[in-house]
Amino acid sequence: MADEPTTAAGPFQTPLEQPGPKPRRLSRWLALLFLLLVLAIAGIGGYSLWMIQSVRGPASEITVVIPKGSGVRGAAAVLREAGVIDSTTLFLVASKITGADRKLKAGEYRIPPGSTMRGVLDLLRSGKTVVRRFTVAEGLSVRQVDALIRAEPALDGDPGPLPPEGRLLPETYHFSLGDSRAGIVARMRAAMDRNLATLWEKRAPNLPLQTPEQALILASIVEKETGVPAERPRIAGVFVNRLRAGMPLQSDPTIVYGIKGGEKLGRPILLSELQGDTPYNTYKFVGLPPTPIANPGLESLKAVLNPMETEDLYFVADGSGGHAFSKSYAEHQRNVQNWRALERQGAGR
Repeated sequence: MADEPTTAAGPFQTPLEQPGPKPRRLSRWLALLFLLLVLAIAGIGGYSLWMIQSVRGPASEITVVIPKGSGVRGAAAVLREAGVIDSTTLFLVASKITGADRKLKAGEYRIPPGSTMRGVLDLLRSGKTVVRRFTVAEGLSVRQVDALIRAEPALDGDPGPLPPEGRLLPETYHFSLGDSRAGIVARMRAAMDRNLATLWEKRAPNLPLQTPEQALILASIVEKETGVPAERPRIAGVFVNRLRAGMPLQSDPTIVYGIKGGEKLGRPILLSELQGDTPYNTYKFVGLPPTPIANPGLESLKAVLNPMETEDLYFVADGSGGHAFSKSYAEHQRNVQNWRALERQGAGR
């Protein structure tokens, strides 16, 4: 029986004849390894999501500025430096998970107290930057408005050449940090053009004004003549009556503009200046001056285009901040004497 084959493994058995793991068992190991990898990734992602939803930020409001071109890493550095976040790494991971990494917008932001990292990401992705306000008072000249615009540190760039006098609408304008000064000027000009056109269409009939520009000129004079809003329609009525009667307007603010070109005079008008030959001397020349003398507000424009119907031809300060109105020159002279008496009393105190 020595010649019969044996089933035992002998020293000369080839590798192909060795037993090994079955393919099905190997697939099970690979599947298990893949499952463990998925669970690990899910665990990291879940932990990150928990962190960005739960970890609270600053205890008080913080304002940050994300410069243009910062990218997500630059934004993370700014936020970390300001104390909004504790970990730039977590911020980068969170921005990647939420898809915000390529959607963050530059600008100035106010971070509310207790903001989560998710809240910070949502805010920077929304672009809801800090809204600033730039206010121009009625009655300023274009030179004075230009100086204000140049002095506003949150605006950027040069405002450009001075616009024509009277063409900037006094108002409060909203803007964001870094907006251009030229852009603010353009908005002010567009606002004046738009409102003047609208009000011109609604003007009272038979006004002695031939063009919107003439209405703008007269509105600028009304604006400079009174600081009492309720008086504007009545003062406009006085000037309209004078234009109809061919009388000179006799407005002191026009004299000042002819001398200073939109700056403050800083002293009383001299008699020689009342007799001067500037085209803005409405004591000497009948009719409107050649241009506005300031930037009038909406209420002065409305007053000029729908003035009070009155027989008044004169007005003078009454000592209370307003004016005394009169129909006749004799009555006006009495009002002038009363005003001078009040001036003397004030000088004697």
